[in-house]
Amino acid sequence: MKQISLLFFFITLNFQLIFAQQASPKDDDVTKVLAIGNSFSEDAIENYLYDLAKADGKKMVIGNLYIGGAPLELHLKNAHNNVDAYSYRKVGEDGVKITTPKVSIEKALADDNWDYISLQQASSFSGQYNVVMASLTDLWTYVFAHMNPDSKMVYHQTWAYQQDSKHEGFKIYGQNQQTMYDSIMNVTKHIDKSGDFEFVVPSGTAVQNARTSSIGDHMTRDGYHLNLDYGRFTAACVWYAKLFKADPRKNPYKPEKLTDEQAKIAKEAAWKAAKKPFKVSKVKK
Repeated sequence: MKQISLLFFFITLNFQLIFAQQASPKDDDVTKVLAIGNSFSEDAIENYLYDLAKADGKKMVIGNLYIGGAPLELHLKNAHNNVDAYSYRKVGEDGVKITTPKVSIEKALADDNWDYISLQQASSFSGQYNVVMASLTDLWTYVFAHMNPDSKMVYHQTWAYQQDSKHEGFKIYGQNQQTMYDSIMNVTKHIDKSGDFEFVVPSGTAVQNARTSSIGDHMTRDGYHLNLDYGRFTAACVWYAKLFKADPRKNPYKPEKLTDEQAKIAKEAAWKAAKKPFKVSKVKK
């Protein structure tokens, strides 16, 4: 009798769960993105991306697992040891950002039904193929094993430093912006051809495109992190273009601190990068 009661309990519970799943509102119309990154993912997705999506009538949830300067090697180590090492910044569907300290990659992956999960290398190593691949494949494997089956992985292409940058890592490229950009393109081309990622987000090319405009080589605030206004907006625009397959030039959103010209440059640079992710396109503004 006890076994029959227990069986009835589990049957009832299963029906309740099925009903709950059917009754729960679907979030298919909400695009959810999680970056396993550092300050470069902070520059690219924590600012303006939500606003661009909202202006286009699209819903978003944005997550960023942040450790300043974190390379792929550190992400892999943290993943394998399940370390609560990250500042987890999450922009909810309402646009409110909540920061949770001491979160692991595994916890963040399980926190939401992510559509896209982004990986990236630390900026100074992003143009070194052997350094990137030493950790990328194993990290990809870990994330694949822990993510939702419907999730897709993307690779975030970072940008070359400003020509007068004092960043120690710039020495790897002979302190030459063109050399650094070309090296990053070589790496991301190989990654794109691997077929392991849904797409590459060409922030590096978007920034380089914008440098051909009247803004010139002033896309960063310290030689490597993006300018807080038009720099970050450029990166957000290229993320928007890739995620939604949409032309940012047709999006009405413009941050208040940007001039009309700066906004046009950012959108044009991003759209051209989305079309040609590994080659510089001039922006005539």
